[in-house]
Amino acid sequence: MSIHLLPPDVADKIAAGEVVERPASVVKESVENSLDAGATDIRVEIRDGGRQLVRVIDNGSGIPAAEAPLAFQRHATSKLQSADDLQHIATLGFRGEALAAIAAVSKTTLVTRTAAEPTGIELRLEGSEVVGRRAIGAPAGTSLSIEQVFWNVPARLKFLRSDATEAGHISRIVTRYALAYPDVRFSYVVEGRLAFQSAGNGDQAQVLLKMHGPDIAQQMLAIEPATDPVTPGVIVGGFASIPALHRANRSAIELYVNRRYIQDRNLTFAVIQAYHTLLPGDRFPIALVFVDIDPELVDVNVHPTKAEVRFRDASLVFRAVQRAVHRTLVDSAPLAALQPAARPGWETRRQTILQAGQGGEAPGQIAMDLYRQGLEQEDRELMAAGASGVEPPTSPTAPRSDGDTLPPLRPVGQIAATYLVAEGPGGLFLVDQHAAHERILYEAIVDAGHHPIPRQQLLQPLTIELGTHLAGLIAEHLPVLQQSGFDIEPFGAGSFLLRAVPAFLGRQDPERLLTDVAEGFAGQDNVVGGGQEDALVKIICKRLAIKAGQVLSLAEQREMLQQLEHCHNPRTCPHGRPTVLHLSAAQLERQFGRI
Repeated sequence: MSIHLLPPDVADKIAAGEVVERPASVVKESVENSLDAGATDIRVEIRDGGRQLVRVIDNGSGIPAAEAPLAFQRHATSKLQSADDLQHIATLGFRGEALAAIAAVSKTTLVTRTAAEPTGIELRLEGSEVVGRRAIGAPAGTSLSIEQVFWNVPARLKFLRSDATEAGHISRIVTRYALAYPDVRFSYVVEGRLAFQSAGNGDQAQVLLKMHGPDIAQQMLAIEPATDPVTPGVIVGGFASIPALHRANRSAIELYVNRRYIQDRNLTFAVIQAYHTLLPGDRFPIALVFVDIDPELVDVNVHPTKAEVRFRDASLVFRAVQRAVHRTLVDSAPLAALQPAARPGWETRRQTILQAGQGGEAPGQIAMDLYRQGLEQEDRELMAAGASGVEPPTSPTAPRSDGDTLPPLRPVGQIAATYLVAEGPGGLFLVDQHAAHERILYEAIVDAGHHPIPRQQLLQPLTIELGTHLAGLIAEHLPVLQQSGFDIEPFGAGSFLLRAVPAFLGRQDPERLLTDVAEGFAGQDNVVGGGQEDALVKIICKRLAIKAGQVLSLAEQREMLQQLEHCHNPRTCPHGRPTVLHLSAAQLERQFGRI
């Protein structure tokens, strides 16, 4: 085949693929253009997860009518004049590729006006081709409407995830920029409903509260921006969680350089190193770290998405981040005002809600009052282990081999309130009660399509506030939660209305369970397809299962053993750990010297 030049439309689509990966990429590039234009009010609207519509409206400087068509040409930009400007980039965008890439894979409408012009201009494009142009009355600023993303690239369209997943990615983009630019008012509207809005008053703490909710926000320490004489020229600010608040993965560590969100393994490790000896093993903090550095000392022209940067002195920035976070922990963590206060457990809250229901007081208000009384000091289990289990999902109704079955067991007692002692035809059996209960719950939820999980209706619906970040994760996996026995529905921005819980929930706090489930799943973006549902089910089971240290009556032991006997794979928990250890009669005889 001879060498030839690609047609312009093919070249445009290839170039667009490097910049526009999904609807969230469209929002990112558009928001960056709005910020570079000096906007103080940015509104993002989406429909069908961004597939059908992404609209970004700002009050920035706008584009002169004569230059509007040129803005959609590749490498057309107002932010660079020469190659020397690449040495000190101070804007979020600079390549001049975003609008051209967006227009190449969508149907785009631009409405813009500068303050100096009496009228604005409307441009309509389809696949980079201008199909309409007219003068129009419009406020100063820009409105960019992107419809039917990837309409002319069906192969890319197939790789998009569900509407909830795509909306969640867009939500993270909006909230990150709202945190980086607290002086700008951001509004995020999903299907005509306001899902997030920042005040735009310059207060980062308020944005943090919106993102993560009051529980997490009050456990975050402010990293006061300051120049460290050991690391001159680098200023580090932001927020870091107290040592008592941690996660099972690194996904809650977010980094910003000159207010640009980036991904950098070295700086992530610097944050982790700052918590050295302060966290349990395999646990990670929540941190939002902002690095301010001379633009000449950082190269942002590394990757098409501008999510990676290269520092002239990486070790200097590493030390600055590590020292700033560690200094904050040493100086601020002991302050009493920043320590979480104890709050009533779920049993107390449940009784209060029941009494309120009898007395006529609004249970939703009672729940919120209790919610704001403080945080409950309780253990945070390793939830993410459920998302990396070794066992593939298996239908409990599938046939099983005799080697997988357990013989009838008779409970004898309990050791350390953790292990059940049982007698069987083959000798002595030790059962890990937590692992066994995980297996029982896992197979019950997986088989819910054939045998629905029993539910316990709440006397009054419970309002649960999680913040926009965790609420997005819960919304994304509502079908699996419904399958697991929850009756839950969205109830405003960052809130849900809980009407029923699984019958086996017991006295556990459903709000804490949903929070742990969302946190455990936050770092599992690499799990796709059916693996996502399976991972989430494992996380739910780990939280719901009976814990070590819980005393069980003989009747409860007998019931657990009977349920375990009927499991498809009773010998391991969903994560692959053994549930049962067997000591045969022959082994006992040898230990006692009888043979």
